[in-house]
Order: sequence, then structure tokens, then C-alpha cells
Amino acid sequence: MERYIIKGGTPLNGEVEISGAKNAALGLLAAAIMTDEEVTIDNLPDVSDINHLIDAIANIGATVDRVDRHCVKIKGDTITSCVVEYEQMKKIRASYYLIGALLGKFNKAEVALPGGCDIGSRPIDQHIKGFRALGAEVDTEHGMVDARAEKLLGNHIFLDVVSVGATINVMLAASMAQGKTIIENAAKEPHVVDVANMLNSMGANIRGAGTDKIRIEGVEKLHGTVYSTIPDQIEAGTFMCAAAATGGSVLVKNVIPKHLECISAKLIEMGCVITEYDDAVRVKGGEFIRNTQIKTLPYPGFPTDMQPQMAVVLAMANGSSTVTESIFENRFKYVDELNRMGARIKVEGNTALIMGVNGLTGAPVCAPDLRAGAALVIAGLAAEGFTTVEDIVYIKRGYEHFSDKLRGLGATIEKVDSEKDVQKFKLKVG
Repeated sequence: MERYIIKGGTPLNGEVEISGAKNAALGLLAAAIMTDEEVTIDNLPDVSDINHLIDAIANIGATVDRVDRHCVKIKGDTITSCVVEYEQMKKIRASYYLIGALLGKFNKAEVALPGGCDIGSRPIDQHIKGFRALGAEVDTEHGMVDARAEKLLGNHIFLDVVSVGATINVMLAASMAQGKTIIENAAKEPHVVDVANMLNSMGANIRGAGTDKIRIEGVEKLHGTVYSTIPDQIEAGTFMCAAAATGGSVLVKNVIPKHLECISAKLIEMGCVITEYDDAVRVKGGEFIRNTQIKTLPYPGFPTDMQPQMAVVLAMANGSSTVTESIFENRFKYVDELNRMGARIKVEGNTALIMGVNGLTGAPVCAPDLRAGAALVIAGLAAEGFTTVEDIVYIKRGYEHFSDKLRGLGATIEKVDSEKDVQKFKLKVG
């Protein structure tokens, strides 16, 4: 089974190029099937979640041309089925975007309930509420969501909770509904804006994306486009935390600094030096890390997907910190693994109490989910000695060439398949 083996204790230095945003690209790929004309999407991250969704789109009959690892051309005029089976979708959460896309285009969709990381309850009740408000009948049985309508009609929809997935999904369906739709209490994340921008480039009429009220005037049909995915805010934040945790200096390139402000602000508070450029951010680790308090919130608040990575930095802070998780209830599964490396973290309800220690020590750990896996790699890079991170299949869902990029910054890390390879690595670098 693939794992990372890491020899820690080396500050990361240099430059790293950030890939396209996985969470945006999943919505863009779903939107691409809503026209019969060709859609070209560039700057896609080469990660398993994206590749699984592209395969699912091909399996329902769309014409898919992989131009290269980061670019795909999709033509939806050859789609023969509106049924997306469980086997295609069990590994990724964003399968549900195909419901909104197929419902918007064909007035019907039958899509398997999504899989993905076990970080807590992520119900799709708000998605279903939105589809029903647009006039669809929605049933959930045998692990499938079956949505169909004679025609979709615009409506005023108030989401009970801020949900990125529901906002994007309803936006997809409503873009081809008759009349006007208003989504209130909409999510404001950068990838919501990115999907709206691509739909508009295809002829949709969407205003207000990035605010809590999105107005959509339905159109009869959409046309082809060429579109480039925004940079990945969470990948960028992960490398920023890696620089902070190891006391290094890293220039994080191909980013939108505005999207990183909530992360930058916390790192500055903790003693790091942040320098912003037009499309890059430099992070220089401080002489020592100051304690702080973090609470995850919908954008523009601190992202839940950055909580584990920041907790690793705080594990080595001077004093006690708290991390409060307000989005997902199972997001602290990494704490036991981090404590194996010498951290002192105690979880009470939805809050982690972190007592800073002088340093971490290498240990065998297991990635419980995507972002926690990345956090454990950061811990290994900062720790003294060797760390092995198992179950890196989670990490590969959302990080492109993670170990290669880290090696480019001076990290001593390799992807290995067996215990024999681990021993070889230790002999080579020890």
C-alpha cells in the first residue's frame, strides 16, 4: 500500500506552483455537460477526484478529450444516459453536481448518493429543497437520488444553512429554468464565483455570486466556452502552513492573495512574515510560533479545510491555543495521530485544546481523510526523525504531485509501496 516516508527537521525553502482548485473544477466539469457545444476547461488539477468525475461524464456518453493532464474538452451532445451509478461516484463527494447539471439540461437525473471523506454528516437536504422549489420531484431510494420535472420554473429559495454544494447545485439547475431564481443565504466561496463565471461565459445570466443573494435569469440554452480554473486556495494554504511549521521561507505562486487573507491573517498573528504580490504570497516562518484561537466559518471566515494544517502549526506554538470546528463534526480524527508524534491536544466537543510543545517526533501515522492527511505530512516535515503516513489515497484525492512539490522545496520525502522501500529510504538518507 502506498505511503509517504518523511525525514523531518529541514526548513522548506524555495518556490512552489499551485494547481487549479479541485473544489471549483468539480463544479466546472458538471457545468460543461449542460451545452451541446464544446467546452474547454484548463488549469485542472491532476488529482483522483477530478479524474473520477471526468470518467463518470464519459460513462454517460459525453465526448471527452483529455488534451493533457490539466486540460479537457467536453461535448455534451452525445450524452445517452442521465443515470450515474454508485461504482462511478462512491469515491467522491461532488457527484451531486451532476444532479443539478443533468436536471437543468434534461429535466431528469438519477445519480448515486455521494462518497468522499468521512469528516462528518454532509446531508444533501438543501440541494433537494432547492430542486423541489424549482418544480422537480425528488426521491431518494436504493442509494440513488432520482430527480425529474416536466419543466423547471424559477423560484425564490432560502437555504437554511450556508452550503457551498447546494448553492452550486441549485445554480446549475436554475441557469436553464424558466424565469427568475433568487438564492438567499448563498455560499460566497471563491469556487461558487468561479462556477457562476463559467456559466455566464456559456450564456447564463447569473448575478450576485460571491454575495449571500444570487439572482439567476434562466436561459433556453447554453453555448461552448474556453475557461481556466482558479488557483486552489486550500493547496496554497497547506504550503503556507508547511513553511510556517518548518520555519522556512516559501514563495507560493499562482494564487489569488485575496482568497488567502483569512489564512495569512492567522499566520501573521502567529509570528510569520507574509509578503503579498499580484499572484503570489511569500511565507517566512517566525522565530517562534505564538498561540491563537481559530474558529472555522463559511467564506470569508477561516476555512474548515485548513483547520487540520493550522492545528499542526499550533501544536508547536508558545502557549495554549483553541481550534473550534463549526462545519463538520468529525474533523478531529487526526488528533490521536498527531499526539503519537508528541503533540498535546485534547478534544472537547467541537473544540480542540492545544498545548504547544517544543517540537514533534517522527512516528508511523495514518491519514484519516484528505486534509488531515496533508496535515500529518506537514507534521512529519517539522518533526525530528522519520514519519510514515499511511492511506495516502486520501491525500491524492486533492493534492497534485504533493511529494514532488515538497521535494522541490527541500523536503526529504518519498512515496513508497512497501516496508522494504521504507528501510531503503532510511538507509539512503539516514
